[in-house]
Amino acid sequence: MPGQSLIHSRVLCIDDDLAAQTTAGSRRIRAIVEALRERGVEVIESLSYEDGIANVVSDSAIHCVLVDWVLGAKNEASRAAGIELLRTVRKRNASVPIFLLADHSIAGQVTVEVASMADEFIWTLQDDPGFIARRVEAAVSRYFDTLLPPFARALVNYNRDAEYSWAAPGHQGGVAFSKSPIGRLFHDAFGETLFRTDMGIERGALGSLLSHTGPIGDSEAYISQVFGSDRSYSVLNGTSGSNRTIMAACIGDQQIALCDRNCHKSIEQGLALTGGIPVFLQAGRNRYGVIGPIHPDALAPAAIAAKIAANPLARQATSQRAVYSVITNCTYDGMCVDAKGAQDLLARSVDRIHFDEAWYGYARFNPMYRDRYAMRGDAKSHDDDGPTVYATHSTHKLLAALSQTSYIHVRDGRGAIDHGRFNEAYGSQASTSPLYALIASNEVAAAMMAGPAGEVLTQDAIDEAIACRQGVARLQRELAAKHDWFFTPWNAPEVTDPATGQRIAFADAPAALLAHEPSCWVLHPGESWHGFDALPEGWCLLDPIKFGIVAPGMNDDGTLAEHGVPGDLVTAYLGQHGIVPSRTTSHMVLFLFSMGVTKGKWGTLINTLLDFKRDYDANAPLAEALPRVLAAAPARYAGMGVKDLGDAMWAELRAGRMGHWEAQAYAQLPVPECTPRVAFQKLMAGEVELVPLEQMANRVVTVGVIPYPPGIPIVMPGENIGPADGAWISYLRVLQHWAETFPGFAKEVEGTIEKGGVYHVYCLKPKP
Repeated sequence: MPGQSLIHSRVLCIDDDLAAQTTAGSRRIRAIVEALRERGVEVIESLSYEDGIANVVSDSAIHCVLVDWVLGAKNEASRAAGIELLRTVRKRNASVPIFLLADHSIAGQVTVEVASMADEFIWTLQDDPGFIARRVEAAVSRYFDTLLPPFARALVNYNRDAEYSWAAPGHQGGVAFSKSPIGRLFHDAFGETLFRTDMGIERGALGSLLSHTGPIGDSEAYISQVFGSDRSYSVLNGTSGSNRTIMAACIGDQQIALCDRNCHKSIEQGLALTGGIPVFLQAGRNRYGVIGPIHPDALAPAAIAAKIAANPLARQATSQRAVYSVITNCTYDGMCVDAKGAQDLLARSVDRIHFDEAWYGYARFNPMYRDRYAMRGDAKSHDDDGPTVYATHSTHKLLAALSQTSYIHVRDGRGAIDHGRFNEAYGSQASTSPLYALIASNEVAAAMMAGPAGEVLTQDAIDEAIACRQGVARLQRELAAKHDWFFTPWNAPEVTDPATGQRIAFADAPAALLAHEPSCWVLHPGESWHGFDALPEGWCLLDPIKFGIVAPGMNDDGTLAEHGVPGDLVTAYLGQHGIVPSRTTSHMVLFLFSMGVTKGKWGTLINTLLDFKRDYDANAPLAEALPRVLAAAPARYAGMGVKDLGDAMWAELRAGRMGHWEAQAYAQLPVPECTPRVAFQKLMAGEVELVPLEQMANRVVTVGVIPYPPGIPIVMPGENIGPADGAWISYLRVLQHWAETFPGFAKEVEGTIEKGGVYHVYCLKPKP
């Protein structure tokens, strides 16, 4: 069997005769099970269709299903349960072999639907158990051949062949590690297979990542088919590398690039790499600091032309028409734009449109996100006269690949860049010594989404997120009825059932409605919960799996109440209990419901939030409730309780007006004085100086200044940071004071260097 050393066969056998010992049928099914086990196959025994369904849902490592088709009472209800079992299997896995077993003729009992879902029929009293076991084993072997995508299959087969190598890497399949105590510990911790499949680029049988040939080329063609692109590229240095690759291919020196200001730092790096002139497109922010999508009016040709005309650097451009544009979709907080509408608008101004979908690689596989992602529909059906469209996916974020992995997807249109040219940009960002396990995991992430499994897996994540959201909403309502506080899920407090027009409280809405009706998640105009009233109907949808909880204390108009609960304190408490949120602001804590989240995981989250409330209300001593916080600054926090610290933090948020200055810093754009590339070159040449915050007024920075959260630049390389009392320096001053006042709670501000509690930033030297 291919890859038998790596893959252990597992068969599910559903037959109530397994519990008996005396009938001919029971003896024969037991003989079949034993014949399978003698051949090294693990057999899971199940006595009912219902238990069989439970096994199928909970165990994806079932490689064949044997079903007694005359099980149970043999009545209409029993037959319906059997059909439901087959439907469940096929809904989750289109290709796993299914054998129908019977000890007598079942003619007339098998409908067209049942026959189409089954692969083979076995008469247990007529066929030899050993023969049946071999038939099952052959079916499993064929299944493995279809299950493993091209590169994973080649890698499994390569590992099986156990060749001797005289080439790199030097550990030689892990052997070198066995010669050192620490090396042996390292080897044993990760397992032999990782090291046996780590080899150099001399292995022609596995193809080449840089030339996209052999099994690697086949793998990328497979990924392209799954994601609906004209071509796809497997990337091993994250979506940062993917974004830089696309920008290097699309943008020349002194050419205009339309860039979403709500961008990852790799966009800044791409501008430094290419010499492009950025013209930034801004998005709105709500009272919680959530960055929304770019308004469609800002994507209209007249608005873009005005933006270009107003940019002082654009006058140096080789052309006043942009050569590239990039939109972040969906945002970290879950803002999913109408990608079709955005593309149609941008296509009137630019020929190459890049959707940075790092946190959104699953969107194609669930109808919840219809028309809200880049690679919509069938690649062959797209308009060749339309723009060239790129999408980048961090497969390690919310798909199931290893860290560092990413995809680039391309649909060619106007402004298309042929593969040969594009591959030069790709090679400039890639390693010549790739880790083959990363390539395989990237491919497996695609294979997991192929066929019906993609919708099943994404729907599971949506269902779990909705269950958790409703759990929090119900607790909040129950406590509010007692005039007590709790956290609120950030979503519409009421939804509309489109079938009846009835408005329903989110906490009471049918889970099926929330899980399958996108309008429940659309940001409708006039609804105060989201704070983006200017958005037109249907433009933006909140991704259900990006679950934000709102801590109490902010009024509907964005002002702070006299008392409130700081988000940073909540996150510190969660961390103390082994729960790590995705992101924290002063008022919201964000959790990402990936395919790996379980009911137990989110149930523990809710319990821990209730524990926080208990300790906060009781003002439990930090020594008991938050010992890590106390240990970070014993003198500062001596004698304080959880509420004492929360009250002090809240008072500082009000007095320092952190939210106000954050909003101001993102509401406007600094003046650009040189391109990011010129600023970067000056930095690398040493023609800069490290300037403390209080001396930074009106200086031109040479690095991006990026506070986390939200991880979006307030000032980009080449921009003037403004006056001492302006928004950008004032916001940094508030963050610096926060870090000094609350040790252990400092916000990360990338681009700054902290010296003696003071932020310093590299700036251009003043002109003589």
